[in-house]
Amino acid sequence: MLHKILVIGGSGFIGRHLIAQLVEQGHRITVPTRRRDRARHLWLHPKLDVIEADVHCPDTMARLVAGHTAVINLVGVLHSKPGSPYGPDFAKNHVDLVRKIVGAMQQANVQRLLHMSALGASAQGPSMYSRSKAAGEALVRDSGLAWTNFQPSVVFGPEDNFLNTFSKLAKVAPVFPLAGSSAKLQPVYVQDVASAFVAALNDASSIHQTYQLAGPKVYTLAELVRFAAAACAHRNIPVLPLPLGLGKLQALAMELAPGPTLMSRDNVDSLKADNVATEDGLARLGIHAQAMEPIVTLYLQGKHPRTRSDGWRVRAHR
Repeated sequence: MLHKILVIGGSGFIGRHLIAQLVEQGHRITVPTRRRDRARHLWLHPKLDVIEADVHCPDTMARLVAGHTAVINLVGVLHSKPGSPYGPDFAKNHVDLVRKIVGAMQQANVQRLLHMSALGASAQGPSMYSRSKAAGEALVRDSGLAWTNFQPSVVFGPEDNFLNTFSKLAKVAPVFPLAGSSAKLQPVYVQDVASAFVAALNDASSIHQTYQLAGPKVYTLAELVRFAAAACAHRNIPVLPLPLGLGKLQALAMELAPGPTLMSRDNVDSLKADNVATEDGLARLGIHAQAMEPIVTLYLQGKHPRTRSDGWRVRAHR
């Protein structure tokens, strides 16, 4: 069945990969964005409309949902000012927005919802991020809609802000001070995450199911930093484990520094719990998880096709 799909958060890292797969299958896509020029990488896709809209406005959301047969929510933020049980940015994007999506779908009688949560989402989680993601999940589960919920571990790919950040720091840092260095993570390839959404879209057995999405191997955070350093700079960088208390002071300094926040205190809190799957959600959807090393080595060295094309666009001022 071909759908007309509203993809909220579709202009981001995961969205660009998911939309490419959906368009290839023949689905018609609408991507709302606050600034249309920031989604220029999507303009050339056939069967795709990029429109300027404020998805946080309930009336706008109602107009967006109407006329579609499915909604995909990919919205997620990594940082917020403090709050209890979670800060205002987490509340706005992970909870309040989900409530507006659900309400608009109920009003328009649009039933199919695919929702991006996060591995480790829990109302009792150690971070505001995990608690807010759990609150969003609860709204989805209680919606009465034909929902499917996805919980990815940390997602890697050519445009990620995870391994790319480590690689940039590794090029200049003589030593890498790292809080939560022993925390375990199970990185998953962005294309596999996108494939999971596509596989579930028309699979009736996926309705009212939650899928943990993780790669084939578990790493410590320190192992990932060392791998990124070796892959991009051919350096065996020493990792200096930091107690969580010192790590939060380091993160506070990063929060106060100008420019994008590389690490927040809430990110450090997330590292108090391992981010490892307890079931193979990809396999349940018929997807074989791809190994991290060969893919990441290519894009950290600028040899991945996506990395090269991004460089061409920058040089062409596109």
